[in-house]
Amino acid sequence: MKIDRVHFYVEDAKASRDWFINQLGFQSVTSESNFHACTEVVNNGAVCFVLSSPLTINSPVAKFLAQHPPGVADITFSVDDVENAIARASFGGAKVLKNVQIDTSSGRKWGKISAWGSLTHTLVEKVQQINFFSGASFTGIDHVVLNVDAGDLEPAVAWYQETLGFQAKQAFKIQTERSALHSQVMVSPNRQVQFPINQPASPNSQIQEFLDANKGAGIQHIALETANIISVISQFRRCGVDFLPVPSSYYTQLQQRPGLPLSVAELAEIAEQEILVDWQERIPQALLLQTFTQPIFSQPTFFLEIIERRQQARGFGEGNFRALFEAMEREQLKRGSLQDF
Repeated sequence: MKIDRVHFYVEDAKASRDWFINQLGFQSVTSESNFHACTEVVNNGAVCFVLSSPLTINSPVAKFLAQHPPGVADITFSVDDVENAIARASFGGAKVLKNVQIDTSSGRKWGKISAWGSLTHTLVEKVQQINFFSGASFTGIDHVVLNVDAGDLEPAVAWYQETLGFQAKQAFKIQTERSALHSQVMVSPNRQVQFPINQPASPNSQIQEFLDANKGAGIQHIALETANIISVISQFRRCGVDFLPVPSSYYTQLQQRPGLPLSVAELAEIAEQEILVDWQERIPQALLLQTFTQPIFSQPTFFLEIIERRQQARGFGEGNFRALFEAMEREQLKRGSLQDF
């Protein structure tokens, strides 16, 4: 199993297409319209995004946007055997929205199931890997994060286990003086899809702010993997992308941590681009480098993460997880949506 593409429902597909092209270096793949929606497809390396906006009030896109702000409506997973995958999902309790069909233009088999909240999953049979253009910034989607209501973490974990065969991996409980969250990382059977699920653990958690603004559960962010995060973030900043700020004190504290596997020059570059750094002491060269955009739509909901894993670094570092949580708290304070609990 792998993530094939992600489908966003947005207010203006062409404007969103232009944002991904101009700010993040995506390329336009196709543009099409039918009686209910305008759809743009863009990609960058192995990352493919589909962007749809409504043309009628009865469009599924319009109905989604009447319930939620713009965001992720569907995640498509490629699978070895789509008939078997749909049958398993149905047996595990998923509602089948589209039985297995064959796309007349591509010949690919696909089906669709309902997922958590308004999210759906399209399951499509694998095809031969496409060769992507050499100037790509991204090597793939590293992970996708789902936020669910308080008390729904365990049921959501069970749902993904029973319908798609995901397995529980790392678990986190992050708490500061102001707010808290619980998170469970899920992975697909072949470990190529990482799917953390978060729930709020305090009334004013950033997860609760997301749920309130999104009017329910939904995808909080997508992590795009790159081979050179420093140059990529530098380029994106020049193109006008806004990222979550990281205080200089973070890098002072980082230097005091034993075993920092970075030269003084490289740490200075990382600090200039405000990138988070984490590693395990037993494998110090396996570095996890991450940074996060501001929300890309008008509401404080969906954002993007840029991640580089050096020396096949695995999992999620608790240090970076906490640093992200604290960075998002600072943004909540600016919005006036966070108080001590």
